[in-house]
Amino acid sequence: MAPLHATAMTGPVTDPIRVMVVDDSVVIRGLIGRWIDEERSLAVVASHRNGRLAVDDVKRANPDVVVLDIEMPDMDGLTALPLLLKQKPNLVVIIASTLSRRNAEISLKALSLGAADYVPKPEGNSQVTTSAEFRRELIEKVTNLGERAKRRPARAMSATVAMQTRTAQQASAQPAAPAGATPIRMRQPVEAPAVRNKSAFTLKSYSASRPRVLCVGSSTGGPQALNAFFGHVGSSMGNIPVLLTQHMPPTFTAILAEHLTKAAGRPAAEGQDGEVVRPGRIYVAPGGKHMTVAKTGTEMVIRLNDGPPVNFCKPAVDPLFQSAVEAYGSAVLGVILTGMGADGAKGVTQIAQAGGNCLAQDEETSVVWGMPGAAAHTGMCADVLPLDELGRKVARILMGGRL
Repeated sequence: MAPLHATAMTGPVTDPIRVMVVDDSVVIRGLIGRWIDEERSLAVVASHRNGRLAVDDVKRANPDVVVLDIEMPDMDGLTALPLLLKQKPNLVVIIASTLSRRNAEISLKALSLGAADYVPKPEGNSQVTTSAEFRRELIEKVTNLGERAKRRPARAMSATVAMQTRTAQQASAQPAAPAGATPIRMRQPVEAPAVRNKSAFTLKSYSASRPRVLCVGSSTGGPQALNAFFGHVGSSMGNIPVLLTQHMPPTFTAILAEHLTKAAGRPAAEGQDGEVVRPGRIYVAPGGKHMTVAKTGTEMVIRLNDGPPVNFCKPAVDPLFQSAVEAYGSAVLGVILTGMGADGAKGVTQIAQAGGNCLAQDEETSVVWGMPGAAAHTGMCADVLPLDELGRKVARILMGGRL
């Protein structure tokens, strides 16, 4: 089989991404290892049957990414996760788990403990072997998250070198102290906060349209981002409904909704086909179904469909956003959070062209700046903001504040 070419982040990565595979099944370890080694940009540096062996080997193997199973003898994945991150804080850990409710709960718990993402693993070795979707998603996430992790130290080093250079230049420009005088101790310059580079995309002016619905799309890094986002927005959404698509498999979306209920202080649940949309509630697209909204008489209702994946995703963001424009016209506020790929960019364009407003999360606070980056580059977003600022901005819009 020809190698899969996952969508890469901007700029080349010269050294291969180093991957450790941790799974109690020798068949799974061998299969994932073979898939990884078939990719020119990836290399397997270690393979272990339990978490304890992985923790003991992480310093020697020095992986950039660990693909970590949950259920293993001696030490399971959830126990190993914080120990791996303690050994190497910038390590990318991707949880691979089957779709049971227990494993879904554990996977979401792992995200809160520092795992970067998860990949749903089919039941049984034979299904894993034949699942092209599992292979595609695994390789895509290892590649994208691994490249971002390798670039972070490089960016930090560049900033450090630049600061040291400025310090040296400032020191050499100071006049020499007179003999016997106490030298002036220069204050170490404070590194200025990173400036959000808006030159790569343009922003659209806010429209005066007052939103009657908030539509949110997210993927990789989404569960953590959504909790933070709704922590800001929950108290301000009493007069409008929220329609949310997070790229997740079945079971996971139901548990995500339970978590969002706590984060937002508002009821959240998977949308049900034919359900009337009510203000103050969060409707989560169920895993494995596309969720849209439609106007029926004087009411808005949820529609679920089992159509083909859109942008390789099911549920997908674009169908939801597009349907919201058809139902609400210009009264749509769209938000794109962290995620891989470009799902949502078409929907953002349609919302803006209809007279609504769209915002996107910035690159620095995104786990992956694929979806929000694609949205930003449409030129149809009114703002591209760090996650906390984004939540506060949306809350202000929903409360009728000045833009």
